[in-house]
Amino acid sequence: MQFRLTYRGQLPAARWEEDTRRKEKHLIRKQLHKQLKELWHIHPLLKQWSAPFSENDPRSVVSGIADDFGKFGFRWVPLINERYGLACALDILLLRRDEPGNVIKAGGDIDNRVKVLFDALRVPAEPKEIKDFSPEPDDSENPFFCLLQSDGLINEVRVETDRLLTPLASGDAENDIELIIHVKSLVVNARKAPTDFYL
Repeated sequence: MQFRLTYRGQLPAARWEEDTRRKEKHLIRKQLHKQLKELWHIHPLLKQWSAPFSENDPRSVVSGIADDFGKFGFRWVPLINERYGLACALDILLLRRDEPGNVIKAGGDIDNRVKVLFDALRVPAEPKEIKDFSPEPDDSENPFFCLLQSDGLINEVRVETDRLLTPLASGDAENDIELIIHVKSLVVNARKAPTDFYL
């Protein structure tokens, strides 16, 4: 399975303070949730997983995953998870308004910015990562779709940076970035993977 996610906004560098950019990470998480939710509705395999487990169990696969990964007030649905023997490769294009070749500027160095992204792609591991946040009251974030159970399931990563040429619009910041993330799922345990996950 291959698909692309996009993100536009702030991607600050990681810092070693207590909040570790939790607000910024959750804003990224929310933007990607909407795209992953759509993927689950349109992809042939994932659409099947919205059906009930069986006649005796009315829950869908999605509901089962959300129940199993529910914590910190959210019902998470990580697409890439250990249950199905999956990992992934990421090819990331990071567009920014820095000069070509300039890897350090107001936004921070690339490695620490990508670390923030990786944290936003996964299910939070500790309550402090999601402190003071809750799903939207209209149930649009119940369940909450994310890419990874853990960032340890990223087996390959490639990051390319280039110049963002989009003129600043109202509300934009000089250090806003645009990301195009190409995701390729990898079956690392064929005994666990659904037989049709090779779509």
